[in-house]
Amino acid sequence: MRTSVIERKTKETDIKLRLNLDGGEVSVSTGIGFFDHMLTALAVHSGTGITLEAVGDLFVDSHHTVEDTGIVLGQAFAEALGDKSGIARYGTAVIPMDEALSECSLDISGRPFLVFNAEFESDKIGDFDTQLAEEFFRAFAYNAGITMHINLRYGANDHHKCEAIFKSVAHALKTAVAMNGGGVLSTKGVL
Repeated sequence: MRTSVIERKTKETDIKLRLNLDGGEVSVSTGIGFFDHMLTALAVHSGTGITLEAVGDLFVDSHHTVEDTGIVLGQAFAEALGDKSGIARYGTAVIPMDEALSECSLDISGRPFLVFNAEFESDKIGDFDTQLAEEFFRAFAYNAGITMHINLRYGANDHHKCEAIFKSVAHALKTAVAMNGGGVLSTKGVL
């Protein structure tokens, strides 16, 4: 089973995460409603089981909670993938959400990198700071060892734009972590 359990406690956050790359229960609680909605969409659309409980210093703002959740989720993905033997490795998805369209292309390469091309009109969606979408994906990509390119092609409604982004990442991940029955997909023999 491709699973991981990560617990991370700092002076700013206390996060407990169970991840199953092959499906399972989805339960998310961070104290940030819209972020919970996005993480739930990420889990459901990627086909992963995620049980996440994060308690953070929301009296400061939501930055620490969002970024640390990305760190923990990235660490869990890396651990669950092990040596990455047998995975498809690459994934690309173009996902519409009403008037918004987002594309994500990624490579589970062990070489972390993030390109994030998206702009939001509002500072917040509910109680979620829109600038933290990029921070979340950076923390996730760097801790998972994923090269990730996110391009929001267009959109008008910030909720739709952000949701299209999370869902495009989810579908790209679903493709990339799928088992292809072979060894490590690299001319080097390792990732």
